[in-house]
Amino acid sequence: MQNVTDRTSNPFGMQPPCESFVPGYGDANADFHVVGDHPGVHGGADSGVPFTGTPGAERFRRALTAAGLLDDGEPVELFLSYLHACVPDGEPTERDYTEMEPFFDAELRAITAHVLLPVGERATRHVLETYTAIVADEVDLAEVHGEELHGSGWLVVPALDPDEWTDDEEAAYVDALRDLRETDYEREADLGRFLVGPEPYRVR
Repeated sequence: MQNVTDRTSNPFGMQPPCESFVPGYGDANADFHVVGDHPGVHGGADSGVPFTGTPGAERFRRALTAAGLLDDGEPVELFLSYLHACVPDGEPTERDYTEMEPFFDAELRAITAHVLLPVGERATRHVLETYTAIVADEVDLAEVHGEELHGSGWLVVPALDPDEWTDDEEAAYVDALRDLRETDYEREADLGRFLVGPEPYRVR
């Protein structure tokens, strides 16, 4: 599936119900989709770009650069977005996240990345609960940091919040992404069985 847009920031024109928000940013045809929490946690309120402007965000971007998913600060086969894109006044409530979920879900399904990269407890829990059959409450994020978890149509590689990384955890995450990029990580379904004729029809 090829997305018909060449815009890097907010490629699908999402308009969440707030005056100030940090839209999704990157390649609309990305294979890798980073899922963060909200701008108050992972930054971007000043730049309008997810994962910028905080020490943890910059550490995370350094890891993405080392893994080859950022080049001179720009995404390479990568898209970054937040569960809650609005710049919050304090900590968002559960209702706030619920109101924002349709915007996040629509963008995630429009990007159709093969690999989801949730960052931190909330993003990882949401991705596992919503896009896999894995019981999120049974997952210890520290134990699956940088590990490949198989979802329903997506490969999921969670990460601890970069503010909490040790040097070893940063190195392990970089190694995991590098190794993954060298494998056949694409997850596609053959819908050709529903068509007349022998040709395959594969979708992401």
